Amino acid sequence: MADEEQLGCLVDGQPISLETSLQLAELDVGLRNRIKRDYPQSKSSDYICGHHLLKYRLDHVDAMINADLKQTKKINHKLTKALQSDDYDIIDVNDSLKESLTFGQKVSDDVARFGGSWGFILVFMFVLISWMIVNGLHLFGINFDNYPFILLNLVLSCVAAIQAPIIMMSQNRSADRDRMMAENDYHVNLKAEHELRLLHAKVDHLAQNQVPHTMEIERFQLEILGEIRQELAELREVKSPESTSRREPHQ
Repeated sequence: MADEEQLGCLVDGQPISLETSLQLAELDVGLRNRIKRDYPQSKSSDYICGHHLLKYRLDHVDAMINADLKQTKKINHKLTKALQSDDYDIIDVNDSLKESLTFGQKVSDDVARFGGSWGFILVFMFVLISWMIVNGLHLFGINFDNYPFILLNLVLSCVAAIQAPIIMMSQNRSADRDRMMAENDYHVNLKAEHELRLLHAKVDHLAQNQVPHTMEIERFQLEILGEIRQELAELREVKSPESTSRREPHQ
């Protein structure tokens, strides 16, 4: 019975027992492939002792940790490269336009701002009504534009002819502002898209690789601790007969 239980370790061929060894078929695929890579002639029915299995478990854990670190560095490198590839400087459109304003542009903005307000409408209505009342009723002896107020029509035409291009100049500046803001938004969205893609890749890597690897590493740690405890127990058993044999002569 004892001879049947004695087996040979795959690594060094030393005799081992079923209690202190494992069959390759009982191991995880990754750990089994690592052993078969070093010993191509091995079979799934072969056994490996706990001491050598502990070494392979530690190597497998180190390989998983290094693979995760390598993938994380690769994703971080892509993220840094994507951020550096877009060297466009985001600018404050309002401050940039305000610093480059000329006197004529300031005047056009003020005219357009006043021309599109209720204050301009009320003032214009007051001037028109006053003009027609003064010239129609000859108040204060003033009579420079009789009905049908031809001079008033000329003045109104001149005001409209001058006001229209001034307002168009202000609108052109508004179009430039909108274009610059759209360009800023495009580059901001482009950077955000690059970052989100790489962050998604990072999260997917964590969910698909690192978290399962962490759980697997914890399981390996528990198994390694169990094997270390078993080896310590075997060492105690070996030392106990020696100590007993040393005590017998004194008795």
